[in-house]
Amino acid sequence: MTQWPSPAKLNLFLYINNRRSDGYHELETLFQFLDYSDILTFHLRQDQQIRLLTPIPGIAEQDNLIVRAAKLLQTMTNCQLGIDITVKKILPMGGGLGGGSSNAATVLVALNHIWQCGLTEEELMVLGVRLGADVPVFIFGHSAYAQGIGEKLTPVNPPEKWYLVVHPGINVSTAKIFSDPELKRDSPKLTLNDRLAMPFANDCQFIVQKRYAKVEQLIYRLLKYSSARLTGTGACVFAEFDTEHAARQVLNHIPKGSHGFVARGVNTSPLMRVFRNVN
Repeated sequence: MTQWPSPAKLNLFLYINNRRSDGYHELETLFQFLDYSDILTFHLRQDQQIRLLTPIPGIAEQDNLIVRAAKLLQTMTNCQLGIDITVKKILPMGGGLGGGSSNAATVLVALNHIWQCGLTEEELMVLGVRLGADVPVFIFGHSAYAQGIGEKLTPVNPPEKWYLVVHPGINVSTAKIFSDPELKRDSPKLTLNDRLAMPFANDCQFIVQKRYAKVEQLIYRLLKYSSARLTGTGACVFAEFDTEHAARQVLNHIPKGSHGFVARGVNTSPLMRVFRNVN
């Protein structure tokens, strides 16, 4: 039995450059991890069965990224072993924190070790893209500036702030936001240094605020205390602070019906820290 973390991420900024002919969007974003994770537990099986022992309500097993990642790795490496997986889920679904993508990445990294598949980080990242555009950064394991559809990664070391992350109690559909005709899709491509020198923003935020009143209200509430913005396509909003104490003080003032937590931004992923300890 082994336990592996599956951390949250924040998009410290997100700019959409254009929409490609295949429907994907080219973008520029800055990923940073949070020291706040789901926990996946793995029990090795000597047969080839892959079992998720803690189903996630509302998601069919064949659609669950945990199961899909395990089956993809098993197929691509012709592995004759199996696995039982349980997940302690604390990351909100549909929050823009990358929970599903992070779960998939943790499965690929952990099972590559447990099954002794021998794939390199780069090979795992190629598999990860097949599961979702955000999966590679969780395998990469370091804060990164991402381009393309999110798969072209450059390591970056933004300040490791404390964050208050708040979910307004609603679901925001990523597909719905990216298909919205009013979504801004023409941010110019700039250099990383230019991006880092500018105030950070999220091109999805205007549409999400317009379509979801609770998100708009939450952003305005948090802006009273600190810089606050949307992560990914939402629904989570985050505010940054220099100290844990300052973040926890504001946590006491979030709106009723919202759910919040305080976590440190970290440039080395909790998953990567565990991976280094077992190797």
